[in-house]
Amino acid sequence: MKDKDIKFDLNDIVLIPEVQSEINSRCECSPYIMFEYTFDCLPLIASPMDTVVSLNNYKQYIKNGIIPCLPRGQYGIPYYQHPLNNNFHYFQSFGLCEIENQLKKYKTTTSLSKEEHAFFNFPYILIDIANGNMIKLVSLIKEIKTLFPNIIIMAGNIANPETFVILAQAGADYIRCSIGTGAGCTTAANVAINYPLGSLINECYQKKIQHGLYNTKIVADGGMRNYSDIIKALALGCSYVMIGNLFNKAIESAGFNYLYGIKINDNIAKILWRYNFPVKKKYRGMSTKAVQRSWGKSKLVTAEGITKYQKVEYTLEQWTDNFKDYLKSAMSYTNAKTLENFIGRTEFCRISKNAYDRFNK
Repeated sequence: MKDKDIKFDLNDIVLIPEVQSEINSRCECSPYIMFEYTFDCLPLIASPMDTVVSLNNYKQYIKNGIIPCLPRGQYGIPYYQHPLNNNFHYFQSFGLCEIENQLKKYKTTTSLSKEEHAFFNFPYILIDIANGNMIKLVSLIKEIKTLFPNIIIMAGNIANPETFVILAQAGADYIRCSIGTGAGCTTAANVAINYPLGSLINECYQKKIQHGLYNTKIVADGGMRNYSDIIKALALGCSYVMIGNLFNKAIESAGFNYLYGIKINDNIAKILWRYNFPVKKKYRGMSTKAVQRSWGKSKLVTAEGITKYQKVEYTLEQWTDNFKDYLKSAMSYTNAKTLENFIGRTEFCRISKNAYDRFNK
């Protein structure tokens, strides 16, 4: 057994304001970050969950400055078909076996049509697996980067700072950090695999600086319960925060709508919700057996996810406007006019549970 220091979660810290701030108003702070030299976006990614993002709503996230990840099995427009080739502001998700098969086909077939070539026509891809410490994943990332160096790869999930270094050095551009912390995930509870998120982000950021991996983006993925959690994750060093549960509570989310247990369509749900009817959204983890069936799996494995129903609380625009203001306020306290000066450069301190309970309302 390795003796390790006690790690901390996001609840265990608070951010410390700068001794003196030169910022007179939060309006001087910008909550935006440049996404792959294409456009300014918020440091937010919508999780590739079928109750969060779909082909029907992913443009709503883009409209609000959020990068969506289309779930496995739902494919956006391939690059060669897109009317504006510089307008690819989303990640396309693929499973590990799907990528392996595509690479094998590419290497063994002398002539492929553009349709057969589909996987390699998405400039931003997510290798969507739960266990990001597999040696096979490292090999696949290296192979993709060798054959298609312009493809931007998001990989993970990881729960070990050393794995972050290995994936980054293999060529992963974005690395999802956290296993078992999501609202729809029961991995940590049942399998005992986890690394407290606060420490994981902070230590991955330290590894990033130590090894000169400046271009690799840390993505905090899972378990964000409020605006404060997101802001802390950014302050600790992640470039983006991936969100599922909070976005599911928006009326535009991909979750099925229910009123008093009866399923209703999106248009009716929006009308009724505006008149204060208690519309709910279905939310489920992506390792549930229902999702496995939707992927066409004949042999189902033990689920490590849950299904629940959540009351709709806001529109994406309402939530996003609040987030921007809260983030700018935090930046003004810490004397950071840009996210580059806020991410990983903000002081924090550990607190007791009593200290947390003092302000946790």
